[in-house]
Amino acid sequence: MNCWLMKSEPDSFSIDDLQRRPRRIEPWDGVRNYQARNFMRQMQVGERAFFYHSSCDEPGIVGLMRVAAPAYPDPTQFDPKHHHYDPASKPQEPRWDLVEMQFERKLKRVITLTELREHERKLQGLQLLARGNRLSIIPVKPAHWDYILGLE
Repeated sequence: MNCWLMKSEPDSFSIDDLQRRPRRIEPWDGVRNYQARNFMRQMQVGERAFFYHSSCDEPGIVGLMRVAAPAYPDPTQFDPKHHHYDPASKPQEPRWDLVEMQFERKLKRVITLTELREHERKLQGLQLLARGNRLSIIPVKPAHWDYILGLE
């Protein structure tokens, strides 16, 4: 089983939004980066992910979630009225996928990016800490997963 970290801006979609959804499940739509899309295509039902709030006053890991449905074409790419519309993507040849994610729990406290950087030696190789990393979805090594949860 793989582990993941998935970023969302809390002004757009937060851990609280996921918790309020029916069945606590939401399609993780709008990913428009090929590498992040390819990571979603690798995800298996039941795999766990950190929910990371980005582009906010205090970016950090705020909760846990699980993959509830494997990757399938993101319908927003075909809707010209949707802000994730991609005119180059066609239903017979979709470019973009999504996975459905299910809320597991909020962390007892936010594990901030600043705090994660303080543990950079133990988290060596964690893509989140790499310079210039902008991916919204990244794999997390099981040892990193366990270490980060231990910070909670």
